[in-house]
Amino acid sequence: MRNRFFTRVTVAAIAMCIATAVAIVTAQAPGYRAPRDKDGKPNLNGIWQAINSANYDIEAHSAAPSPVLELGAAGAVPAGLGVVDGGTLPYTPEALKKRNENRANRLKLDPEIKCYLPGVPRGTYMPYPFQIIQSQKHIMLVHEYAGAVRTIYMADQTEAPADSWMGWSNGRWEGETLVVDTKGFNDLSWFDRSGNFHSDALHVVERFTARSADTLNYEVTVEDSKVFTRPWKMSMPLYRRVEPNAQILEFRCVEFVEDLLYGHLRKQPSQ
Repeated sequence: MRNRFFTRVTVAAIAMCIATAVAIVTAQAPGYRAPRDKDGKPNLNGIWQAINSANYDIEAHSAAPSPVLELGAAGAVPAGLGVVDGGTLPYTPEALKKRNENRANRLKLDPEIKCYLPGVPRGTYMPYPFQIIQSQKHIMLVHEYAGAVRTIYMADQTEAPADSWMGWSNGRWEGETLVVDTKGFNDLSWFDRSGNFHSDALHVVERFTARSADTLNYEVTVEDSKVFTRPWKMSMPLYRRVEPNAQILEFRCVEFVEDLLYGHLRKQPSQ
């Protein structure tokens, strides 16, 4: 018995030493350095997509049945580990109550259902690709969903002229990382289909860092003193679409929701 005990202790100690050594080597290994564009900045051009269930719920969640009975398993919610650092969003008590009301009425209130613009950062992790188009003065993020477009001003930076769905983005480079600071939001977009929301005081700072030739690390810091008790973060990898002839296709969903939004105004119901 004693020998078995010491054997287990020895094995555990060796495993711990190996894990520590691996961690040290990994920490000391040089980070990936992206190819450079003509201005010497990291080249992040390409078509990218998140592969997770954050658009359903950015917090950890179990699989759940479809909110539309007729869709059965086709509309079911996949489980997700969550992308929020620390696991739980720091809502104020009043805001948490509103989030729960949003969730209970998501089929009527979720902006995605009505093809409204996705907002930031939701547009990045919806189940559609987006394209980064990079130049010296501007970086464009072109989303397949609803044809949403963001302009990141790398020069001639100003404050937002008016509140909007996608906000006003100013960018800068910090070594290998593209940092995007966005303000000037309205209070209409959500973070996901589960009713997680923000106010017009939203301030988002995104960090895009190449971690390999075909992956980016995406980190987001969110501040909103009207809704949350403190700033919080989320993070996830983004993957390059590498199939031949990868491109952003049209998803003009406005046409898909016209009857939903305006069908009651028809003189004769559509067939």
